[in-house]
Amino acid sequence: MGRIERSRELARRRTRRAKLKQLRAKYAAAKGEAEKTQILEKARRVSPFVEL
Repeated sequence: MGRIERSRELARRRTRRAKLKQLRAKYAAAKGEAEKTQILEKARRVSPFVEL
């Protein structure tokens, strides 16, 4: 039996938060502008309105 919609929504939110935290750390450590742009594009795929 599958999960109910609310628990799936919460799981997606937790996963998204963890992924964005990881991407923010990579963005802060990034040296070049090209690398930062690439990380920002990845973050936009995860969450379209994210600010890094």
